[in-house]
Amino acid sequence: MANAAFVLAAKQYRQKAPDLTHAQVVCRLYRASLKTLGSWAVDRQVFLTEALKIQAEFRANENLSADSPTTTRLVKEGQEKLFSYTHPDKYIPAYLPGGSLYMRNPPLPLSVCYPDGIPEGVEEGLINKLLNIDMSPVRSGESGATVGQVIVDASSKSTY
Repeated sequence: MANAAFVLAAKQYRQKAPDLTHAQVVCRLYRASLKTLGSWAVDRQVFLTEALKIQAEFRANENLSADSPTTTRLVKEGQEKLFSYTHPDKYIPAYLPGGSLYMRNPPLPLSVCYPDGIPEGVEEGLINKLLNIDMSPVRSGESGATVGQVIVDASSKSTY
């Protein structure tokens, strides 16, 4: 069970879930299925074979109407199946929270580099810039779940 203080802190930053179209829900389910498969199948040939099976399942139902009860049932069953196959220690790209390179070499504060004062012309670098969770700078006009203040739960490898 999660720490109650962490849950309360995360509630302040949790963003509203976006309203998704049926196509977006299905695409996200397919992509999440492949990512989950990547956590289980470390050999590329095994991954490709199993990915073709997943693709065949999605293609078998691609002609169904988006608002039919069958489609709604299939999406719900797919999400439940995805949840049942969730890996206990999923693969995390190295630069994301939980990855082996995440915050390995964060930049030192300039006050540490220049104890006698920061000289003219020295760029502040990443110190005062907004960063995405993967340490890339936030571009103007960019928005989304990873922009701005994000809370990272390292134990469950999830963000809020």
